[in-house]
This record gives sequence, structure tokens and C-alpha cells, in this order.
Amino acid sequence: MKTVKEILSWILPIVIGILIALLVRQFWFGMVKVDGTSMAPNLQNNERVMLLKEASIKHNTVIVFNAKGVDTNNPTVKNDTKYVKRVIGLPGDKIEYRNNGNVYVNGKYLSQGYITADQRKTGTLTLALKEADGVRLGTNQTFTVPKNKYFVLGDNRRNSNDSRYYGFVPKSKIDGVVKVVFWNSKAKLINSYSGSN
Repeated sequence: MKTVKEILSWILPIVIGILIALLVRQFWFGMVKVDGTSMAPNLQNNERVMLLKEASIKHNTVIVFNAKGVDTNNPTVKNDTKYVKRVIGLPGDKIEYRNNGNVYVNGKYLSQGYITADQRKTGTLTLALKEADGVRLGTNQTFTVPKNKYFVLGDNRRNSNDSRYYGFVPKSKIDGVVKVVFWNSKAKLINSYSGSN
């Protein structure tokens, strides 16, 4: 009897710890591997990042979402295909992406200091495919992000398959917000970017 109590005294905390870890992972936290170069130079191919499932989404937040049903242009998208992109427009935002590469959200300039001036201008405006329905880029061209949807772009605009081509990302498809460890050299550009050029 004493042996059973001793065994339970160290097994029970382990079991409880595992259950807590599983709950945290299921509802609040996870890890994701970046696949591809669409977020370079700020996130690299095969880099592992943290995913906060309940974090708030703001302008310039980096998110992970399920691409199935969103990117209908890509026949390789499967049920578990995840994309990592940066939020430019929130639901209801009026977006103007000008010819000089500057973006205005609801008439206010939105800094994109996390990428070069060339990526902001040529990288964003030189399209590889036809623009998605409802998306218009260029000076004096505006569009409104629909309710419960987001307009997202990759940081590597020349090589990013994003909302310019497949349209807006429904809130229901978003898994969470990307965070990197504080000692990562790009942490300020990923975790809470709000800077200036």
C-alpha cells in the first residue's frame, strides 16, 4: 500500500502536468515551421516560430492561417496547409496602396519599415498574376476589406502568394499570431511592429 502511494505521489503530478501542457497547446500556444521564402528576410524558410492562438490581431501583425478554401489558385493546397503572412488591412478598413509603395489605411499612412523601399514599391505593385476580386492596387485605387476578413501580404513581396492574388482571409481561418523569441534579431519586426521608416 505504501509503495502504491509513493508511486502515485510522483506519477500524479506528471499526469497533471502533461494534461495542462496539452490544454495550453490546444487552446493558447503552439509551434509552427515557416515553409518557403514569402516572409524573408524577416522569417526564414524552415524557421520555427511560436503561435499564440488568442492574441489580438492588429495592423502589421504576422499571422498563421489555414489556406484551404482561401487560396483557390494553388492546386497543391491541402486541408492542413498553413500560410504565414502579415496583416495590412483589418475588417472594414479602406486600403490605398499607392504607386510609390506607400500604403494608407483609412486615410492614414501605415509604416512598412520591415521591408525595403524597393519591396514596398516594385515588389508589391509588379504582379505575377491577376489581382483578386475586390483588390485594387495603385494611386487613387481603393478597396474595403470585407467584414470578418483580413488583407494580408508576405514581406518578400516579389515572391509572395498573398491577398493580392487570392483575396481576403476569413477570421475563421486564422490559427493565431506569430511570435519569435526576444533574442531573435528580427523580433521587433515580427512581434509587435508599429515603427516608422
